[in-house]
Amino acid sequence: MTTIAPIILFVYNRLSHTQQTIAALKENLLAKDSELYIYADAAKDTAAEDKVTALRSYLTSITGFKNIHICLRETNLGVDENTIQGVTEVINKHGKAIVLEDDLVTSPWFLKFMNEGLDFYENQDKVASIHGYVFPVPQKLKDVFFIKGADCWGWATWKRAWDLFEHDGAKLLEKIIAQDLQQEFDFDNSYPYVKALEQQATGNTTHWDIRWYASAFLSEKLTLYPGQSLVRNIGHDASGTHCGQSNSYDVTLSDSAIMVETEIIADPQAYLAFADFMRNLNQPARRKNIASRLFKQLKTSIGRRF
Repeated sequence: MTTIAPIILFVYNRLSHTQQTIAALKENLLAKDSELYIYADAAKDTAAEDKVTALRSYLTSITGFKNIHICLRETNLGVDENTIQGVTEVINKHGKAIVLEDDLVTSPWFLKFMNEGLDFYENQDKVASIHGYVFPVPQKLKDVFFIKGADCWGWATWKRAWDLFEHDGAKLLEKIIAQDLQQEFDFDNSYPYVKALEQQATGNTTHWDIRWYASAFLSEKLTLYPGQSLVRNIGHDASGTHCGQSNSYDVTLSDSAIMVETEIIADPQAYLAFADFMRNLNQPARRKNIASRLFKQLKTSIGRRF
């Protein structure tokens, strides 16, 4: 029998996004049996106060879940510290949790996949987490598969795995470099995850998710993914802290249940499919940088001639 894990939702000041996230979550088959913990961060400045107040007013109207626990932060923690503290608190109380942010719209089958994955792999130490989002890759993926590391767009984990979370990004970066894992960590040099970890380690960012990925990666843990996405990110409209404006991550949500059972081994085909997606994702930026450099070189050359 499946035991229902609590859901954690992190919110700040995006009322419309949060309403869409809640509306979709309520359509999930197990919503009414789930406890919902909402962590609402406080305004970081006076300009944000009206939106934060409006969102907090909405939170009290939410129904459709077994129990709803609302934590209103008294000071602004920022999305990263709010997430780390909230996940730790709920995980320590319940032993497992499903985690969402305020810009993630889910398929009605999301909670079923999360809970069945948590149950099926609970005692499999090799598995760190269950993930709901998958990139819109052109390649045909398996119904479910594992990739090394951890992810952050609609996920679930257990206390045994979350206890591996290393707060110190500098320690994680040092180990990756010492073990010469930069290429693998960067998905075959397709995306600058090492650079992101370096930015966090040197205090230029506070990102929690790069530390979660690195912590699971260095511990040789795996994350389970569905072959078709159960989560859509609606935050790529430049409204969020960590998301720019893009439609490259748009997906069609699965309209049927996805079984969780598969061999506990990293899938090399899925890894390369992810790498190809991220490499193609970066092509426009690379072309822009190359064009910029060529333009500067041309200006220099013209200046020397005349």
